[in-house]
Amino acid sequence: MRLLALSGSLRARSSNGAVLRSALALWDGPTALADIGALPHFNPDLDGEDATPPAPVAALRTAVAAADALLLVSPEYAHGVPGVLKNALDWLVSSGECVNKPVAVVTASPFPTGGDHANAQLRETLRMMTGEVVTAACREIPAIGPKIDPATARVADEETLAELGVAMAHLAAAAATSLTP
Repeated sequence: MRLLALSGSLRARSSNGAVLRSALALWDGPTALADIGALPHFNPDLDGEDATPPAPVAALRTAVAAADALLLVSPEYAHGVPGVLKNALDWLVSSGECVNKPVAVVTASPFPTGGDHANAQLRETLRMMTGEVVTAACREIPAIGPKIDPATARVADEETLAELGVAMAHLAAAAATSLTP
């Protein structure tokens, strides 16, 4: 089963990037990371009935369509979803690639809330897009800083790794079920 990940952080040494890499390492199958930093700002005029979407948008849509499941890993900015991730989702709203696609949302934060506002917003957006939000695969990771090994840029905290493993197992099970006719 193919997993496509979207990161809400473009920072090279992001703690959410470390969470994403750690989660991808727990997936049993091919994985890819979408390049959402290359997307232009969402503009419906670039995506109308007779328009050809910009190349980065077409590439994102192709990658999402080819995936059996999606993983969104994101920080929370000002109690919300980072603009780069929301922009990517906006490009996918009307094109249909997310319909019935199993998806997990993982947010990580240096604060005790674990990015709960962004997590809830992402889940709601994905539900509106008729993605299959796999609740058992969604996680909010609080106080992420000390849980990351700076030398490997991966999650080192055993409890957090175990939780990510459970989340990935739930997402894989949902993806397998959605592939069964």
